[in-house]
Amino acid sequence: MNLTQLHDYYKHTSGVVTDSRKLIQNCFFIALRGENFDGNQFAETAIAQGAKYALVDRSEIAKKSDRLLLVDNTLESLQELAQYHRNKLKAKIIALTGSNGKTTTKELIMSVLGNKFDTKATKGNLNNHIGVPLTLLDFDQNTEIGIVEMGANHQKEIDFLCQLAQPDIGLITNFGEAHLEGFGGVEGVIKGKSELYKYLSQTKGTIILNIDDSIQNKWKSYSPHYTFGEDAKADCRLEYLKRKSQPLAISTEGKTIESQLFGEYNYSNIAVAVALGKFFDLNLEQIEEGISGYRPTNNRSQIIHKGTNKITLDAYNANPSSMKASITSFVNNREKKGVVILGDMFELGTQTASAHQEILNLVVETNVEDILVVGKYFFKTQTQDPRVKFFSTLEEIKNFLIQNPFDKSDILIKGSRGMTLETLLEQL
Repeated sequence: MNLTQLHDYYKHTSGVVTDSRKLIQNCFFIALRGENFDGNQFAETAIAQGAKYALVDRSEIAKKSDRLLLVDNTLESLQELAQYHRNKLKAKIIALTGSNGKTTTKELIMSVLGNKFDTKATKGNLNNHIGVPLTLLDFDQNTEIGIVEMGANHQKEIDFLCQLAQPDIGLITNFGEAHLEGFGGVEGVIKGKSELYKYLSQTKGTIILNIDDSIQNKWKSYSPHYTFGEDAKADCRLEYLKRKSQPLAISTEGKTIESQLFGEYNYSNIAVAVALGKFFDLNLEQIEEGISGYRPTNNRSQIIHKGTNKITLDAYNANPSSMKASITSFVNNREKKGVVILGDMFELGTQTASAHQEILNLVVETNVEDILVVGKYFFKTQTQDPRVKFFSTLEEIKNFLIQNPFDKSDILIKGSRGMTLETLLEQL
């Protein structure tokens, strides 16, 4: 089956689905394989439950119905279909990657640009070799701007995703200590994430640069580019307004733009959205509406009030860079008794032990009253500070919180997604 035929099948469905538990009527079910599953086994059931077609790569299954379409490899076909579909789109494609802040930045950009254009973006964190194709296939002929989030944990992955999405515009939120195991250290992170800028420089796409970031500054020699930041030479000049214990705000062209975000690390995420608003010729009122109307969800820098406690829940993901930023921001802005609850960070390779010890040392140097760390990595760290309590499992810390409730406290919860620290809200 050639791509033209495959795309024609796709056009006559309600969209692509790869999880048989999330079928929608008349969808195109693509049977992917993994280490512990084979989607081919669910293809017949998908058809029975409303899928219009199912793409499979096992011939014995394809023989059972003319709505079961056979290809050599369903994953490769999904990727090729997405690339083919992208070439049919009229939309401008914005790609973004980075160590921290990708999803928040993506949602802010969509909130701003959506005030002028038909805008679609990556749903959730579908940002890998499967998620990016699904994102592209969600865009249609009415889409004017498509925002594609790209995640990576090894070299050449961003380059591969760029080949699929073929972005017109791209930005990197930052370079931090994330996925060190796969990238081979911080220099590897910089090299891997910069594959986006390298792709754009080769295709004459536009690079959106944070001029305040010394690492990104070296890309200013490439054209075209558009810069933003506090530097006076920025194309989009901004001022970050420092206001303790209040939501973040920035000023541009004499106008203050308010947000509903906390944490100084979010300044640059807001700035990107403002810069892209100006790049696409939105007026300041449209930009302000987009920024002020965005409320963080999904455990990202959420402010939650429970009883007399104010909780900063930042448990969507964690690495050494985001940990340091979250702790520093929390300490600088707390108004009551300070409680810091930290969970393990993953994918740090040989730096796992030293990174966890460094974060513990950092929080011990602050003036917070209580420090709780949980997970097998933090459990192995050491300190003589009596404020620190160690827990190897989530159940242990939950039992402690039930027996030792906090009140009248500012509480930071920060850890990797796999730690599910948001479940501690029930005990706070």
